[in-house]
Amino acid sequence: MRVSKQARREAKQIYRACLVDGRLDEERVRQVIDSLLDLRPRGHFDILLHLYRLVKLDVQRRTARVESARPLSPTQRGAVASRLSALYGAGLDLTFVEKPNLIGGIRVRVGSDLYDGTVARHLARLAASF
Repeated sequence: MRVSKQARREAKQIYRACLVDGRLDEERVRQVIDSLLDLRPRGHFDILLHLYRLVKLDVQRRTARVESARPLSPTQRGAVASRLSALYGAGLDLTFVEKPNLIGGIRVRVGSDLYDGTVARHLARLAASF
């Protein structure tokens, strides 16, 4: 579904108005959605669709998934968390997951960014080169 330029522009303005100190304020988003649903201005559905997309992208940028072959020690978790905070800013939601099929190393996904330093990836690249 294609969203009009005007709806995108208005959704971006609403999104920026919902930011507090660079972070999305959930309560403001709820209030804006409620008021849009009550007032039903022209193109409100398209505005809500694009606003939903912007909020979803913001949540993904603030979420990190760290996968490792074995459980990471608290010091390793702290080092990963501090490095990711330096790259992406404070307030990152970290999830640590154990995946034995990675063989070794870690894989980190933050939004659409992927950092893959696993042995399984290196073996797959080596196998593809033959």
